[in-house]
Amino acid sequence: MPSMTHMALVELEKAGILKFVISQNVDGLHLRSGIPREKLAELHGNSFMETCPSCSAEYLRDFEVETIGLKETSRRCSDEKCGAKLRDTVLDWEDALPPKEMNLAEKHCRMGDVVLCLGTSLQITPACNLPLKSLRGGGKIVIVNLQQTPKDKKASLVIHGFVDKVIAGVMEWLNMQIPPYIRIDLFQTILTQSLSSDKKFVNWTIRIASVHGLSAPLPFIKSVEVSFSDSQNYKEATLNTQPFLLKRRTVRTETFEMFLKLKFSDGCGCLSTQIKIPFNFQASTEDFKLDKKATFEKMRDVAIQDSSCGQNSVVERRTVLVPKSEITVHAVVTNVRTFDCHISNGDLKPRKEGLQGSETTTRKRSKGRKRKMSS
Repeated sequence: MPSMTHMALVELEKAGILKFVISQNVDGLHLRSGIPREKLAELHGNSFMETCPSCSAEYLRDFEVETIGLKETSRRCSDEKCGAKLRDTVLDWEDALPPKEMNLAEKHCRMGDVVLCLGTSLQITPACNLPLKSLRGGGKIVIVNLQQTPKDKKASLVIHGFVDKVIAGVMEWLNMQIPPYIRIDLFQTILTQSLSSDKKFVNWTIRIASVHGLSAPLPFIKSVEVSFSDSQNYKEATLNTQPFLLKRRTVRTETFEMFLKLKFSDGCGCLSTQIKIPFNFQASTEDFKLDKKATFEKMRDVAIQDSSCGQNSVVERRTVLVPKSEITVHAVVTNVRTFDCHISNGDLKPRKEGLQGSETTTRKRSKGRKRKMSS
């Protein structure tokens, strides 16, 4: 999850103080926290991002992409006019830095009044030299890191300490609140129905799947318990492995309700959530699509007010005639995390984990290694 520092940067950006973020990490947490994509350069890529080499469309996933090194993945661009095979965005050692990201990073460093270097050893070239570009225009460098860095002598201020602690002090001094982190994930339920050969029964299947594709993993769901309003005639079931799929046969004229209890994976802020799915073979479902941004804002407000997660909402429903299917997209709050930036006797109250003065990439990088510059 994004740390106190990640969320503080979001608030500073909204206030117009922070103009741009440059990240060497591949964990995708700046995007997840709420930094706008156009104000972020991810120099080494993003483990949760796929991109289309043909039309340049980007796809942020809720699961870690299976490859690195700009290789083809198992998915395609969803644009009907394109359909090219997607690629991961994480660089391997022989890969050049992406020119688009690097050019933006250089531009903003030259324009910056102050470049904050937070929790980085400043040893991986060429990224480590970016802050120096601000000096030519009269800008200043501030370094916050537990250890010394090769650029300390160039900085106007160096603080050898925990980034969260320093940023909490900055936010308190500015009299600014650090916003909570509310994570909202999406999944889809697919109810498929067909008549038996004698027309007396309905063969149906309920599937809980990722919105990123039927074969994509659902990392935040551990298991699904299925129960029914008519418990005497319908046996409960527990789905413990993906794909979460249940097949049944019922009499054509019967109607009932299904209850899906989704148990969340470790790391989520609550244990489970429950959704209800009405079953009626005769009824026709109208398609609709809600304003996702407005729906998310309402869910965030409720999550903050209740200080809990598990809230869910339907955001889209569509039908397919052959085979007869009802596809519903659900949003669910899977994490709520609040931050207290008040400092007492030099300590955070309560202390939160976060950037601890070291690079938080998901892959270890050797000290002093260089990356190729793009031509």
